[in-house]
Amino acid sequence: MRRLSASELLDVWESGLVQLPVQRALTLLAAGRSQSPDDLAILSVGQRDAGLLEFREETFGRRLICLTTCRGCGERLEVSFNASDLRVPSQPAEPAILSLQIDEFEVQFRPPNSLDLLAISDSKDIQAGREALLRRCILRVEQSGKQKTVDDLPATVVETVVERMGEADPQADVQLAFSCPGCAHQWQDGFDIVSFLWSELNAWAHRTLRDVHTLASAYGWHESEILALSPGRRQAYLEMVGP
Repeated sequence: MRRLSASELLDVWESGLVQLPVQRALTLLAAGRSQSPDDLAILSVGQRDAGLLEFREETFGRRLICLTTCRGCGERLEVSFNASDLRVPSQPAEPAILSLQIDEFEVQFRPPNSLDLLAISDSKDIQAGREALLRRCILRVEQSGKQKTVDDLPATVVETVVERMGEADPQADVQLAFSCPGCAHQWQDGFDIVSFLWSELNAWAHRTLRDVHTLASAYGWHESEILALSPGRRQAYLEMVGP
């Protein structure tokens, strides 16, 4: 994973301002890997998120801090953890197309990718979006040797297929365990690296642009000159400028 300069990070942030979250994820990963977003869009969601976690480590370090709310007492909690806590242990590579035999049904399918998420991004109904996603990811259905459609699958078969999709791409659904020190309530919550990373980048970009504005106003330097300064030297100049 390539470490981006401050100027490159600002370019990525500016591009992401007008993008959907799925597009932002691909823009970030493409910048870190020097690849095309189109090439990365076919990665499974878990493969993409593993790359974004690596991008986050390279850009902001391995320590993450987030805020959450206790579901028991409503207390706001600050929780810190390492990127390694979010990384699913490496497993043997799954085939690109998976097959499952359940009773008289044989189903071929694959885990969702970013193209699938983009295709359902306009869906306002969760159930409708889930069904559209299944139709994209379930490639073939047979019952007793006869070709069928997704609509012919019993709910129990669909649930089994969805579970197998998750098992094949575990990095796509990372769950964190929380415990409230105040009321001892324990719960689990999903961690979305895309929204977390974008929030961090957005905050960093606004801080950086404020620093650029302050130093440019004080010294008449260009943005590129200010961004080229090391963080320590830039901070020293900011302290000399004063509040």
